[in-house]
Amino acid sequence: MKFFTQFTTIVLLLSCFLSIQAEKLKSSQSCEFQAIFNFGDSNSDTGCMSAAFYPAILPYGETFFHEAVDRFSDGRLIIDFIAKHLGMPFLSAYINSIGTSYRHGANFAAGSSTIMRQNKTYFDGGTPFTLEIQVEQFNQFKSRTGKFFTQANKSSYTRHFPKPEDIAKSIFILDIGQNDIADVISKVGKEDSHALISNIVEYFSKQIQSLHFFGARTFWIHNTGPIGCLPVAMPIHNAHNNQTQVVGYLDQNGCVNSQNDLAKEFNKKLKDIVVKLREQFHDASFTYVDMFSAKYELISNANKSGFVDPSGICCGYHENGYHVYCGNKATINGKEIVTSSCEDPSKYISWDGVHYTEAANQWIANRILDGSFSDPPLPIAQSCQITH
Repeated sequence: MKFFTQFTTIVLLLSCFLSIQAEKLKSSQSCEFQAIFNFGDSNSDTGCMSAAFYPAILPYGETFFHEAVDRFSDGRLIIDFIAKHLGMPFLSAYINSIGTSYRHGANFAAGSSTIMRQNKTYFDGGTPFTLEIQVEQFNQFKSRTGKFFTQANKSSYTRHFPKPEDIAKSIFILDIGQNDIADVISKVGKEDSHALISNIVEYFSKQIQSLHFFGARTFWIHNTGPIGCLPVAMPIHNAHNNQTQVVGYLDQNGCVNSQNDLAKEFNKKLKDIVVKLREQFHDASFTYVDMFSAKYELISNANKSGFVDPSGICCGYHENGYHVYCGNKATINGKEIVTSSCEDPSKYISWDGVHYTEAANQWIANRILDGSFSDPPLPIAQSCQITH
């Protein structure tokens, strides 16, 4: 009897050990994504706005591409480093029809994009490519490319487009909300910012649900960054701002607290929405990525990480409230201002006062890809695992 009890105990322990090992093996397996579909604003736009309106000009793209490319940086964006990490080529913008390949996905992100619908035109600082439109563009992409694979000569399309069954094996990345928060900031004192933010995240949830309906199953969702730490928001580049002397207006890094507080509120509500989506869709994985913390860590440790002061801007003119963005020129107080880039962009966090340099993008990408800033804390290559 004693021997039988010992034997049973050993069997149970062995079974438990094998179960744990199986779970470890499962958690270490790569998802082997077939494609990436990206949705967002200028932080991940790889050509939409240039294809739709005006082509890119130097010095945008000068560091990595050595020519004008359709990115709001001197080189690669975070989405470019994500694609490289997953073993895929750079994503082509959905509406960029020249020299594009969509075999490994498409990028629907567009500069100035928002989650909410807009009443402004591009020339008024708006964009027609809101998240809702980007999601509909994906639906069209899926529908149109799917038809190719029902034709007799479908083999000729496999080199250019993902197979219909690859949609469920793809990762859907969303990095949007910064422009919505900027709009909320502009309405502080005029409208209820808490209600506005709640409406934004609820509308975001609807677009995620639409993507799920269209076949998306793995979501990698970035929250919004510290908008109050963008150099153009800092008082050093806005001498006309009469609030700079108010106690508590700025944090230890010179960032505007009130603006970052709104971003934090958005992020908290966004995370709550992600939790609800997990509860609603048990056949999908939702990874919430804390971009705010990753970017703020870089800003807080700029010097230790080899960067200049985070308020520094590599390209553009930003003085006394006047802003001439990178690659443009203007006449201010009778003096012609011609903008050019700094001598070494790799030393700067901010490229043009709003967007990050390639060096900063790479620093951030290296921090988020291993899951260190994610909930659940899974590397991006394993983010297809469903956790509830």
